[in-house]
Amino acid sequence: MSLQPMEVHGGAEVHLQPVEALTLEQGDVPEGDSRGKPMLGQIPGGIYGPVVKGAHAGEASFTISLHKEDNTTVTIKLGPSLSPSCRIRMKYVIMSELKIKPGDNVTFTFTCSTPEKYFIMEIKKNIDCVSGPCPYGDVHLYPPGLPRLNRTYIWDVQASTKAGLELKFSTPWLRQIEPGEMCPDSISYNINSSIDKATVNIGTFCRNGSVSRIKLLGGVVMSLHLPWHSPLITSGFNIANRASIKRLCIIESILKGESSITLMSPNYPLGFPEDELMTWQFVIPPSLRASVFFHNYSLSNCERKEERVEYYIPGSPSNPEVFKLSDSQPANIAGSFNMSLQGCDQDAQNPGVLRLLFQVVIQHPQVDENVTHLVDLSKEKNMTVKIHLEGWPSQSPFMSEPICLICKDPRTCDRVVTLTSGAVYRISFLCKDLSRLRITAEKGIGCMDIRWCQRKIYSLSVPKVITRLPIRLHMFIWKLLATDLINVEITSPSLKLQQHVQGQRCNTSYSYSIVSATPETELNVGVFCPGGSIEKIQMRNNITISLKTFGKGSINESVPQDLKMSFVPHIKDECTFTVSPNPKSKVYLETPNWLHGLPPYVSISWFIIVPNKQTARLGFSKDRMGIACETGRAFVNIKEEALGAEEIVRREDELLPQPRIMHHNFWVNVSNCKPVDKTQLVLQFWVTLADKQIDLGIILAVVAGAGVLTAIGLTVYCVKKKKKKTQNPMVGVYNANVNTQMPGKKGFFRKGRQNNESHVYAVIDDAVVYGHLLKESNGSVAPEVDVYRPFDGPFLPPSPPPFSFRKDSKRSSNIEEERPPLTDTGQDTYTFAHQKPGQSEDSGDANKKGKGDTSVPLLENKEMGGLVE
Repeated sequence: MSLQPMEVHGGAEVHLQPVEALTLEQGDVPEGDSRGKPMLGQIPGGIYGPVVKGAHAGEASFTISLHKEDNTTVTIKLGPSLSPSCRIRMKYVIMSELKIKPGDNVTFTFTCSTPEKYFIMEIKKNIDCVSGPCPYGDVHLYPPGLPRLNRTYIWDVQASTKAGLELKFSTPWLRQIEPGEMCPDSISYNINSSIDKATVNIGTFCRNGSVSRIKLLGGVVMSLHLPWHSPLITSGFNIANRASIKRLCIIESILKGESSITLMSPNYPLGFPEDELMTWQFVIPPSLRASVFFHNYSLSNCERKEERVEYYIPGSPSNPEVFKLSDSQPANIAGSFNMSLQGCDQDAQNPGVLRLLFQVVIQHPQVDENVTHLVDLSKEKNMTVKIHLEGWPSQSPFMSEPICLICKDPRTCDRVVTLTSGAVYRISFLCKDLSRLRITAEKGIGCMDIRWCQRKIYSLSVPKVITRLPIRLHMFIWKLLATDLINVEITSPSLKLQQHVQGQRCNTSYSYSIVSATPETELNVGVFCPGGSIEKIQMRNNITISLKTFGKGSINESVPQDLKMSFVPHIKDECTFTVSPNPKSKVYLETPNWLHGLPPYVSISWFIIVPNKQTARLGFSKDRMGIACETGRAFVNIKEEALGAEEIVRREDELLPQPRIMHHNFWVNVSNCKPVDKTQLVLQFWVTLADKQIDLGIILAVVAGAGVLTAIGLTVYCVKKKKKKTQNPMVGVYNANVNTQMPGKKGFFRKGRQNNESHVYAVIDDAVVYGHLLKESNGSVAPEVDVYRPFDGPFLPPSPPPFSFRKDSKRSSNIEEERPPLTDTGQDTYTFAHQKPGQSEDSGDANKKGKGDTSVPLLENKEMGGLVE
């Protein structure tokens, strides 16, 4: 191969030679031989390195002298993934790597002014403590005069397992870190145990910690990583000889004040060696208390023995105390103690991984640690109570300060404690500030057979054993579970509920979040707080009710709770609200799932109660529904509970009704279609009440009518005197040729009572109309007359209009004629007078035509069928 000379480095003549690394043996000097050629020793093939003729002025030079007895090797090489734009120059040779062995004396320079950007340095010292005397004492950083590069010092100490080694660290001691974690000052120690040919990574450590000593069985490989700008001039540890410790290692940690330290098992997270034993020694002043918490662990698959941890605790009657890794570990330990990790014989085919990351918390004894709080859950069912730090679990309490511990007994403490129903606990707190603690509780209530649950009323209130604790309640959750045909009814008899909506926000110390869920969908019914107008909510599916406190409020005995729950038979709509508006304020109501819109094909109803002497004004907060339907149609239906009341129907493509006056109780129903993408059905409406306005003309008409009736009464009285005492007065005769449908909702009839003939009689004599005035003073039998009996039974709100899922709808009365009849639970009762045997002939004819007993209301067969659900 022919190479052409070229000029580099300030005009010096350079010839290219195949050079990758330059290795200098003792006594070798890169001078020319008798033929004037450079002697490069053993140079492996690789890139071409320039051989320089002539000197290069102005470059800083470094001289490294290694004594042979020091058994130290220095290697300078390019960092990983760095381009060789900077080189090492040694006399006439330029190279990318330089290895200096024991006994060498080398002077070199770099071809750039910032070699720390490109080169790293490794200084390795082998120490033989097996065949010769061991150099115990302080370990020095050798050799001096090294260039300022990122460097790693490695001490490889060979020792017998019969005589262990001890690494003793000078203050500020060491702190163990997880793999991949960086030290703040970029100075780190890595410690490996070397037994025969096996190497175990004890851990990686930063400065400023509590680890003061590490005792190892056999040899050790100690590494110190220093950045190029580090001012550190000492190694920070020494080596001492120890007797055999009969275990992998012992790590000593000295804690002087309140603190929290984290430690890991060797080889973490890859796995603790099989069937090994190691120990941590914690040196703690008698005035402090220590608690141990396991945060991350896994177990291997054992063939023999069992993985465990053992504690030697001063004053314990059962040393060692043995725990599984899954147990709650000891807490509130007074004074120094030891903790050991024992592995097992693993399954050769599937060994698994034993690893452990744990935390030791040190704190002063708390003033009130002997104060216990009784939490009696023996009479509760299906309830769990968690006491935890604020922010849990989204903000893990793993390293938070100040330290707060909850104790079930003096030695069982943790930052999160779970209490279960059916037990009694005595809780104490090792915490300086109880205001940082919270309670989250959950209770399940189920019903699988409506026959056993229907008449039962459950109180959804926080038990007093929780409210009496000196800790703020964060959340209490009720999970109500039932089968498909059983639904849930929520009531608040005295306080009622207010929906938390825009324009009407809750200002109480707590609120209820209600969610209805199925495996396919979740319906967020809304957020409610006490003190509103909602009397009742009926919901389908499984229900979750979450009481959550906010602000500075709390739940205690002075704050009333009035939420009741019962299981009811199947309801038609997904959710039905019963609302009794407050006369003094505007009530805002909105559809569930406000943030994400009403789910497809879901129907929601509101039954609004209007007092007799008042009217309601209903209005919507926007003009349109704001959605477009992919399949089906969306409807808003409004219907008063009054005879002949018009039904108002609006589709998604129509304007919503303008504010209107409602004189009777009424229904609002919202039914969704399947909306097209990015459109959601969200509606808000409001209701206000006002006193009814009485017309002066009506008052005058009533007064005039009273006068007319008085005159008629006098006239009848005079006529009565002319009648014979034996005369049987004529009674109202039922005419079977006319419509006899019972008056009721417009949905039941083709005509209202004002335009049908159900009230027409064939013969009505004036004696019938005023028959009650003809009764003799001597007690003769009064004539039978047509009697109207007002309904005085229990009031039940009617079912919501069954028009939720029609694809199209006509307006007003046409819609009513198309839909099937509804169950009427609040109708007035009418009875028709009938003749006894032997009475007038007209009456008998009527009975023949009727073909039935007219002592009961007469309805057509098809109407009777429609009244049965």
